[in-house]
Amino acid sequence: MAKNQLVDSRDVRFVLYEMLGVDTLNKRLPQYADFDKDVFEETMNLAETIAVEKFYPSNAPSDKEGAKYDPREKSVHVPETTKDAVKAFIEAGFVTLALPQEHGGTGMPGAVSAACLEYFSAGNTSALMYAGCIIGAANLIIEYGTEEQKKLYVEKMLAGEWGGSMCLTEPDAGSDVGALKTKAVKQPDGTYRITGQKIFITAGEQDITENIIHPVLARIEGDPKGTKGISIFIVPKYLVNPDWSLGKRNDVVCAGIEHKMGIKASATCTLSFGDDGECVGYLLGKERQGMKIMFQMMYEARILTGLQAQSLASSAYLHAVTYARNRLQGAHVTEMLNPDAVSVPIIEHPDVKRMLLYMKGTVEGMRMLSYYLAHHVDIARYLEGDEKKEAEAIYEILLPLVKAGNSDDAWLVTAEAIQTYGGYGFCSDYPVEQFARDCKILSLYEGTNAIQSLDLTMRKLLMNQDQYFFSILKKRIDETVAKAKGIVDEKYIYLVSRGFAKIIEIVEGFKGHMSTGKYMHLFMNATVFQQCLYQVVLAWLHLWSLTLTIPKMKGLLGDTKGEERNRIINENQEAAYYNGRVLSSQFYIGAEFPKFFGRAECILGGEAAVIKATAPCFTGALDE
Repeated sequence: MAKNQLVDSRDVRFVLYEMLGVDTLNKRLPQYADFDKDVFEETMNLAETIAVEKFYPSNAPSDKEGAKYDPREKSVHVPETTKDAVKAFIEAGFVTLALPQEHGGTGMPGAVSAACLEYFSAGNTSALMYAGCIIGAANLIIEYGTEEQKKLYVEKMLAGEWGGSMCLTEPDAGSDVGALKTKAVKQPDGTYRITGQKIFITAGEQDITENIIHPVLARIEGDPKGTKGISIFIVPKYLVNPDWSLGKRNDVVCAGIEHKMGIKASATCTLSFGDDGECVGYLLGKERQGMKIMFQMMYEARILTGLQAQSLASSAYLHAVTYARNRLQGAHVTEMLNPDAVSVPIIEHPDVKRMLLYMKGTVEGMRMLSYYLAHHVDIARYLEGDEKKEAEAIYEILLPLVKAGNSDDAWLVTAEAIQTYGGYGFCSDYPVEQFARDCKILSLYEGTNAIQSLDLTMRKLLMNQDQYFFSILKKRIDETVAKAKGIVDEKYIYLVSRGFAKIIEIVEGFKGHMSTGKYMHLFMNATVFQQCLYQVVLAWLHLWSLTLTIPKMKGLLGDTKGEERNRIINENQEAAYYNGRVLSSQFYIGAEFPKFFGRAECILGGEAAVIKATAPCFTGALDE
């Protein structure tokens, strides 16, 4: 398998260096003084090598085998190929890649870390999830644990010897976390006895690490109902002695795993706590701060989810390109009436080129958005004043778009990749059908996309009275529009400007609904609004890209046309890259983005069928 069938490494470098200037961070932030472009290149090359040699070869076999549950031992066996991939990730030090140096990490910039994770997830997203759970759980203890808890758990977790999970969802509560029933009873020694059940727990049981440290949401006996009464506890699979040796098995067991559409090598577990009344938990942070603490891990997980979506879409697109270049079928459209015409690669057919440009432009937009967000996490962490405040605003408003927008579009991109293959794409002989199956979960977990849309519409926008997050986004878009003048064709600038003006019109309408108490109009349109803003943001990023790629392309190609232009593109990889980048950005803004205006009019039209509809309207449903 060629490396370029996972991730477009040239495009990774364009976003990191030419758009974000990550290679100059060592001059701007003292935290990165020890890092330069050579270090970044070595790190990303290592990530790509492991992804190609360990992750990708394990992907199809582990999908066929899947994680296996042993009901007698109440244990889970992870496919050996997946174990090998996870261990290679750990041994190379990627668990601590983005962790600040003061906490024992490498301290790599977030955007570079995101690029590395894209390679791994494009290779085998199920394998990456085991490693991601370690990182997320360890970060919680680093941030909120006592010194004793940090000493007891973090070193082993960062070394990859102990795993992690996130125990949030319950059978009857689902996305309504405040309805959880898991209970914690304080003991005389300061520990808690935990009882309850959690479902959909990624890596809740596995045989990769010798111990698993579970962060568990529970309500202390007597605390109020709802999210305000929730605390969070450290519940290890095996109790840990002060010398890091493992004690007795804790009273937490895996009651089964889910049989899923995709990510089959990732064990999605049901965990039972305290069936024998002996589950020991340790309070993490303060009482009744469980949701605040858990949200740190959820925010990190939402960024990772967006990256997973981007990476699966990337791999699907690049596989489709490779197939289209090699699959001979049909005469060229200019020879369609010639019975003696030879078959050409399907990449020569206009509709296939349309599909590929759609996928290319969308994947590149996802990458720009994901890396841009990760970059602002760093800025918000290390800068002060207005720069810090603006970075936090960008982070807040773009996070739900990275999670929801990328995961929605990944489903569409993988579907288009299947379409490129024709009937073969529907068959498991080719990998694109697995990419589609694997990516569907991304719109569902870590907070469904409807929840992300409500968060964006209500908390990030309408309940933020000065709308600071929104104003900073507008400022960035206006700056790009101004910069594009004289460089980019006016029609692309006009579409982006007109699109954001339409967003402002929608927001003003939402304010009116808010002031008059028409909340149903807000709730029913939240998802469509999120999709609209996502499209505007991707169009803006493509416009920004054009301000950089058009001058580079002109510098390489000049005013050449026809055969001479094609000759240069065929012989010069940089010319081919910039020419392709310009075309995909133009296609996204000029052909895909106009679809936004139909969505916008759906909101502005005020159709109220959703409000009027009641359960009896949906006739024909089967009786339970």
